[in-house]
Amino acid sequence: MKQQDQGAWSPYLAGALSGLVGVFSVWLTGNFFGTSTSFVRTAGMIEQVFAPERVAQLSYFTKIAPKIDWQWMFVVGIFWGSLIAALTSGSFKLQAVPDMWAVRFGEKSIARRALTAFAGGVVAMFGARLADGCPSGHGLSGSLQLAVSGFIALFFFFLAGMIAARLLYGRGGAK
Repeated sequence: MKQQDQGAWSPYLAGALSGLVGVFSVWLTGNFFGTSTSFVRTAGMIEQVFAPERVAQLSYFTKIAPKIDWQWMFVVGIFWGSLIAALTSGSFKLQAVPDMWAVRFGEKSIARRALTAFAGGVVAMFGARLADGCPSGHGLSGSLQLAVSGFIALFFFFLAGMIAARLLYGRGGAK
């Protein structure tokens, strides 16, 4: 088991706090966690700058209006919250290639890393839009409701992640 970095948050505390945020989100606002729609809305907002007539014609955007809403602000909060947590714990560092990637594929593979990340993002977003939501959001929101399908989604989400990580990185090797 890897030694926890000095000043880093306990993963158990972070998980418990995330759970409380989920409970309070539903209790106070009636909204469950979800982020994938925010990326679609952002694409629509950007497209409105260049071709507003096209956005107005797309039936997709009549259902999901390209606007800033609670979910979009939630995504912004995730970014700022994680940045603040990394800065206050002293674990923030800027690097183009993560340590495990450098060990497995070499330090000079920034383009390969960027292409892989982009391709993975495209596949993940395609699947999330096809399924009308991402599996992690379904898993978090579903398990919060004690739905069996939510726990099944979480189980397979983590299983697929572990298999993919093992295939990509083997046993690791980062310092």
